[in-house]
Formats: sequence, structure tokens, C-alpha cells
Amino acid sequence: MRAVAALGVLTTHVAFQTGAVRLPVIGPILGRLDLAVALFFALSGFLLWRNWVAAAHGAALTPSVRRYLRHRVVRIWPAYVVVVIVVLTLLPEARGADLTVWLANLTLTQVYVPLSLTAGMTQMWSLSVEVSFYLLLPILGLALMRLRGRRSGARLPVLCALGLLSLGWAWAVEALALPDGVEPTNWVIGHLPWFAAGLILAEVTGADDLGGTTGLSRRISALGSRRILMLALLVVAYGLACTPLAGPTGLGDLAPWQFAVKMVLGAACGFAILAPLVCEAPSGRTPAVRRRFRFLTAPMMLALGRWSYGIFIWHVAVLAVVFGLFGIVPFSGDTLLVWCLTVVLSVGISAVSYAFVEEPARDWLRRRESARRRAPIESTRASAGTAETTAEAITNDTATNAGS
Repeated sequence: MRAVAALGVLTTHVAFQTGAVRLPVIGPILGRLDLAVALFFALSGFLLWRNWVAAAHGAALTPSVRRYLRHRVVRIWPAYVVVVIVVLTLLPEARGADLTVWLANLTLTQVYVPLSLTAGMTQMWSLSVEVSFYLLLPILGLALMRLRGRRSGARLPVLCALGLLSLGWAWAVEALALPDGVEPTNWVIGHLPWFAAGLILAEVTGADDLGGTTGLSRRISALGSRRILMLALLVVAYGLACTPLAGPTGLGDLAPWQFAVKMVLGAACGFAILAPLVCEAPSGRTPAVRRRFRFLTAPMMLALGRWSYGIFIWHVAVLAVVFGLFGIVPFSGDTLLVWCLTVVLSVGISAVSYAFVEEPARDWLRRRESARRRAPIESTRASAGTAETTAEAITNDTATNAGS
């Protein structure tokens, strides 16, 4: 599903840069593929929240925040910093960036620093939001750990309420006195509904697996497992998002109510895509449901899934290079050609990034953590060996003295 989301983001950027978003009917559909970001956010919410759900139901210890943050840094930062250095050093449109732009991009704080989104990396606003969510997640997790055991049924309503309350952010930001160039609607609080779709699914599936189901979670799980219903929800929500109700596609200001509508529709799309994959189907239907989604476990999809992060962080820079390298004029058409070239080059670079940056970084962390886990065991064994040797020496001395 990460591969699907990454290719969706790539497609909407190609459609915008080639002018395809101006076409009737197909233009808004391609332009609104920016909701693939909602799928990314829902995936993050679902995957990262499951350990907290397990802890709340007594099936696991409270997650280690330090370990969690280490894994997030190693997963995101090494490959990302390569992109920042390459783009700001080599891409003509981005060269000459000042220290503020460098620091904002290296620290993933672009959404908080005015005018720091730069050519070749304009999509990184969503990665900045993602990192803010990483920091917020353990705070939310620790706060909701009070709702555990018999009280765990209240977790789902709390998360739903949090998502609904965040819809007011679009109006709240109007009272903030912020510098020009800062878009507070791109802060994590404004996009909580998209993350909440995944958090809710994690709560529902966790309750199913760990025996803590409530009436609400059972109903959500039953609805989520209905593939046709979720497909209908996706079509309706996405169709409405392609209308002015969710604001203009591409660049353009959104009224507060349009932003709120876009958040609701994006959350609905993310939920509708993920729910059939993770919710338990009624008895007897699970194998059939899994067969319908078998294409997601095809070798090519699994490979694209591994490379999806690289596709996301590289594709805008690759798109900028494609226009110059192949002599294509931006906003003048050739959408299919530009899309194919961008996909091929982005996938190639992403495979290299995964092989030489992402996976080695994670291997290093795994080895480091494994060594840390072994150290106390080896120390204990060494202490035990020393104690046995000492005991044996004392026994021998005693026996010798007794013999004398």
C-alpha cells in the first residue's frame, strides 16, 4: 500500500507539472491524487499505534519511547539527508539556498520556517508533518495508557473525538499572528483526521485480536470488512474531493470550511482503502478476501513497497530533471511520457537508495541493538563463570587442607 501511495503522489505531481490538471473530468481526478498523502498518514497511524494498543490490553509492555525514536530517525533521516544535499547542491533551481533553507530542510521543519520549501523538495511538507506526528505519538500513547484493561473501551471514542476537534484548526489558525510564508494548516494538528483513520483501525483490529472488543469496535470492524461498502465509500469520498467542496486541485487557497471538508474526505478515503485489508471478515470469508488482494503481495508490489520511501523523497527532483534532460516544456502536455520517465528513473534511484543507504542504516541499528541485548547476558555468564571457578578453588583448597 505504501507503493500505491507513493505512485499516487508522483502521479499528481506529474499531472500538475504537465498541465493535465486543467483537463475536464480527468484533470480533477489526477489533481486530487494528493489524497495519497492521507493514505500514507493512515498507514503510519495504523502501524505505529498497534504496540500501544497491545500494551493497553495487557498483551505487551509499554513501548520504549527511546527505542521508538531511534528507529524513526534511522528509518527517515539517512536517505532523506542524501536527497537534501544532492538537491540543494546540484539542482539548478535549488542551488544558492541560504543557511535557513539548509537547516529547515535538514531538520524537517519546513512547515514551520517561512519560505523554506524549495524546488525539487516541495513534497517534503508532508514528511515534515509525518515527523511531527512521530513526536506526538508517544505523548498520545502515554496519555491514553490510563485507559487500559476494563477502561480500554473508551480509547476509541477519545480518538474519534480528537480527530473531530482537530477539524476546528482551519478556523483557529486565523487568530494566529504568523510570518508570511508559514502555512499552519500544514502542521500536524490540522492533519490529525488522516492519522486518526489509521489509529482507529489499529484500535479496532487490536481489540479483535486481544479479546477486548466493544460494541463500537465490533461494528466498525464489521463495516470495514465489507469490501463493496468500502469501495463505495472510497468512490463517493474521492468523487466529492474532486469538486470545489474540497478546494482547488493543485495550488490555491482553501477556505477554512474547504480545508475541513478535505480532511474529512481524505480520512474517509484512507479508512476505506485500509479497512478491508486489516479488519476481520465474517467467518468463512477471510480466505476469499485475501485472494482478492493477492496482487499486493506480488513480487513487484513488494519491491515497490520496499522502495516506496525513496520514490517519495526523490520523485520531485527527478521530475525536474526529466523536463530538462528530455527537452520537454513544463505545463505543455506529454503527461504519459513524463509519467513513464519519472517512474522509471525514480524507481531506479530508489532501489539504489534502499540498497546502499536505507537498509545498511537499519542493519547497523539492528546490530547495535542486538549487541546491547547480548552484553548483559555475556556479563552474567562471565560473572557466573568466575563464581564457579572461585567455588571450585575453595572446594579444592578445603579438600587439600582436610587431607593434610
